[in-house]
Amino acid sequence: MSVEIVEVTSRRQLRRFIRFGYDLYRGNRYAVPDLFGSQRDAFTPGRNAALDFCDLVLFLAVRDGVTVGRTAGIINRHANEKWGRDTVRFGWIDFIDDREVSRALLDAVAAWGRSRGMTEIEGPFGFTDFDPEGMLVDGFDQLGTMATIYNYPYYSEHIRALGMECSAEWVEWSIPFDTVPEKMGRLAGLVLKRYNLHVAELGSKSEEATRYACRLFELVNVAYSPLYGFSEFSQRQIEDFVRRYLPLLDMKLVTFILDGHDELVAAGLVMHSLSRALQKARGRLFPFGWWHLFKVLKVKPDEYVDMLFLAIRPDYQNKGLNAVMFDRMIPVARSMGMKLAESNPELVTNSKMQAHWQYFEGAHIHKRRCVFRKDL
Repeated sequence: MSVEIVEVTSRRQLRRFIRFGYDLYRGNRYAVPDLFGSQRDAFTPGRNAALDFCDLVLFLAVRDGVTVGRTAGIINRHANEKWGRDTVRFGWIDFIDDREVSRALLDAVAAWGRSRGMTEIEGPFGFTDFDPEGMLVDGFDQLGTMATIYNYPYYSEHIRALGMECSAEWVEWSIPFDTVPEKMGRLAGLVLKRYNLHVAELGSKSEEATRYACRLFELVNVAYSPLYGFSEFSQRQIEDFVRRYLPLLDMKLVTFILDGHDELVAAGLVMHSLSRALQKARGRLFPFGWWHLFKVLKVKPDEYVDMLFLAIRPDYQNKGLNAVMFDRMIPVARSMGMKLAESNPELVTNSKMQAHWQYFEGAHIHKRRCVFRKDL
């Protein structure tokens, strides 16, 4: 039977789109499913602030009435304007090991993009840098994280067979998180004194945490601006991120560095790994999924910690502020039983960030991922 491409236009089809990801990876030891409600909200206008400036289409690949693939087509107008490109993104792409299916899905996104004046296709990307991006090309036997894509090895083979080439590459590090490297420990105190900086004392009051969180995303807009494909977060996105992610953070694992005027100049966020809890939840908070998440967040943390990101204002970069953040975060993580950290994807061209890991004995790259592009 030939492959039929169906555009998602109903709630029933959206449910089918989301469920396909669960079905394809059922029983996989390394894939980490997102919560159903989170995925549904991502594709629903009014619930995802990125849809204020992104165009979206969802496609299902169907054969003989059975779903065999899915993907999203996205046009991020802010990113295209910033980088001077006419790019249609593909994301949330999954398919069985059948090249007719993968070709049909990407052809559908390409045709949709052309109809809107786009001249190139690239992905996998989400709406913004806070969505999973980059197809896994190495490290298929490593546990995924909440913030990244897991995919089967055959995916990249299909993409390359369609004439697409890697346009950006990321690596992920496994980092021992039990001891502060000696050099970083010495440097941390010197940096604070030299530049008249101090670490914010974060209390348990939610309004205080919210105030700093909003300033954090404003800092990210400045610090991450040069990174590949980045587009600044809108105020509505910032408010949305704070609402969604603040409850998941343990403030003891967050470091905010302020200058003499109490302006935020750097921030480091790590959090309890939710990977195994999300696997047990199987995409659902109810009836028992909430307990698996609550247990990790409040009762017994996993031995892994996910490094969400480090952000430093450009005028304070290359001054050793990373040492301050690690000097603060590692002892806290160690006291909670955490032993290993998983970095978020880092561009291979970001040599400054990756240079820090050389101070951690045993740190190593254990995953690689790419985004692929071609002209339309």
